[in-house]
Amino acid sequence: MNDDTQALRARLNAETGKIAWAELERHFARGTVVKVNAALDLVDVAACVVCDDSEAVRGWMAGGALARATDADARLWGQRQPVFWAVVAAPWVLVQEIEHRDD
Repeated sequence: MNDDTQALRARLNAETGKIAWAELERHFARGTVVKVNAALDLVDVAACVVCDDSEAVRGWMAGGALARATDADARLWGQRQPVFWAVVAAPWVLVQEIEHRDD
């Protein structure tokens, strides 16, 4: 890993945070939410998206590990009110569900 990649990963890691569905919903409405499978490292995926590593991104998408959020996802999230880890890899908001609330 070169210095530029390390710096990018450090920046993305620092910009990663928790977000509730209520806050994420407006990004979904704009069509910018992308689900990242929990088996993948969110920062690694974001770095590949930012660096336009189309081979990695296509592979994850083909395997279903990376996908744009659907209306069905939004309905489920609206019911369950989960919390996500999220990071912006412009123009996308990459998310991994980490918990749901039962309040």
